[in-house]
Amino acid sequence: MNGLRIDFVRRDRASPWPGRLLLALALAFSLDVAISYQHAGSALRMNQARVATAPARAGAPAIAVSPEEVAAVRETVERLAMPWDKLFAALEGTASDQVALLGIEPDPKAGTVVISGDSKDYLAALTYVLNLSRAESLSRVQLLRHEAKSNDPQAAVRFAVSAAWSKGK
Repeated sequence: MNGLRIDFVRRDRASPWPGRLLLALALAFSLDVAISYQHAGSALRMNQARVATAPARAGAPAIAVSPEEVAAVRETVERLAMPWDKLFAALEGTASDQVALLGIEPDPKAGTVVISGDSKDYLAALTYVLNLSRAESLSRVQLLRHEAKSNDPQAAVRFAVSAAWSKGK
């Protein structure tokens, strides 16, 4: 039986042209990208200089804004500035499987919020109000109204709670 000879040191004399061709293509592509970058930069600088030296248009029409629109924008900004994360943390901290929240109505001007919901029974609603009063971000928590659902055989209660909620807390 003949032995198998394996030569691990042998080098093939492959043609160097494919590697050199790929290198030339990569260099050409890099040069094209560099030229495009320089053209984009010079166009940007030219446009910035044109904008900086352009005179303000005195004949541009002023935008007419009604007082109602200004009031609506202010109210929206006030609502966005309220500490929503603290309110949601308080609501999540007092969550109960016996209470389903139906609505949250903030009043940023008064710094209050009205929370409405349904509870399994009257005791569950009172317990929820008590838990809300213990939340750090809410104060002056009080039950505004409650009513037993007449069409529900399980005696569910619909309720509304008012609480003070402001930026300072």
